[in-house]
Amino acid sequence: MIQQKKSDPATSWALRISVAVVFCLVGFEKFSSNPASYWVHVFDAIGLGQRFRYFTGIVEMVGGLLFLIPAATTIGAAMLIATMCGAMIVHLFVFRHPDDSIFPGLYLIGIDLVFAKLRGMRQAEKA
Repeated sequence: MIQQKKSDPATSWALRISVAVVFCLVGFEKFSSNPASYWVHVFDAIGLGQRFRYFTGIVEMVGGLLFLIPAATTIGAAMLIATMCGAMIVHLFVFRHPDDSIFPGLYLIGIDLVFAKLRGMRQAEKA
């Protein structure tokens, strides 16, 4: 009989905190009102206005914070996945720079891997 390894709460929290910190920092960056800010130029080029930049920042920060709450991790992950898919689509079809979609793609893979790991750990606890 194969015995499943117990999940480690420290690992779970380290993963949750890592995702939350990354997305809260990236989301917070989007609130810079400096006209020379990278994000101001990016969202000007997208053409949906600077309010969309604020909206995206809020979605990333809220998604990251929800990822911290075990009962809300799925909602947070869905918000972050949608945001990264949107970023990839913008880089591919609006900017026509497929190479620039690598970072959102890496973030997307990271979210997927962490979410899958947390889900597996949660199922191991129930077993």
